[in-house]
Amino acid sequence: MKKPSPKLLTLIHSESLTPNMRRLTLQSEALKTFEPNSNGSYIKFLFNQNGGTELNDLSEESRPKMRTYTIRGLDIEHGKIEVDFVTHITEDKLCGFGSRWAMDAKIGDQISIVGPGAIQNVNTDKDWFFFNADMTALPALSVKLAELPAEAKGYAIIQLMDAADQQVIKAPQGIDVIWTTEPVSKIAMSQPWLSGEPYVWCACEFDEMKRLRQFFRNDKAIPKDDIYISSYWKKGVAEDGHKVIKKQDHDEFEG
Repeated sequence: MKKPSPKLLTLIHSESLTPNMRRLTLQSEALKTFEPNSNGSYIKFLFNQNGGTELNDLSEESRPKMRTYTIRGLDIEHGKIEVDFVTHITEDKLCGFGSRWAMDAKIGDQISIVGPGAIQNVNTDKDWFFFNADMTALPALSVKLAELPAEAKGYAIIQLMDAADQQVIKAPQGIDVIWTTEPVSKIAMSQPWLSGEPYVWCACEFDEMKRLRQFFRNDKAIPKDDIYISSYWKKGVAEDGHKVIKKQDHDEFEG
């Protein structure tokens, strides 16, 4: 299968949402070809080996470094997307390609992406919902919450880096949105279990994902088809290394 060609986007707006999150608006005619339901899908930003966005100097043997982010907002008519970046810099420089670019980028700067790719849909026929996320998954979570039926009930637990990182998000009145600076797994396990069959959605750091997986898949016996659970990053590991660790862990757990 032929690999999709990268799309070159131009930065047209940048704003600080909270102390540790920045929203960038990017534009390209190529975005007008996206499917209308691409909001909430993921895209991959392409960087060279040094974290820059110039790819022409890459040798034929070299592949761009990819960093994965969520489409937070989509305007197909004008060919625009909004993408939220967690801008906290870790000690491991490789972990910071996307964050550093988002903080340093100026209006008019360009960057290439591939995608979009969709993540698993929420089964809205379930009796209630249990969402769990940290800030890296907040953009995807926000889209999923906004798409729930008005009568939906359950929990949405969001782990913040700082209390000041809390945002205004849209969610049904019956969803108890809980903002915390404590580990998301700790707060999730302390919530009263509701009656009926839930759909569970989890996206966060690797070690937290494993704790949530133990709780929901093993302790609560949630069927595999009724849960989306994914690690979006791992402390001290760049996305390339995290991808390898993530696949190995998945194969061991499901095997």
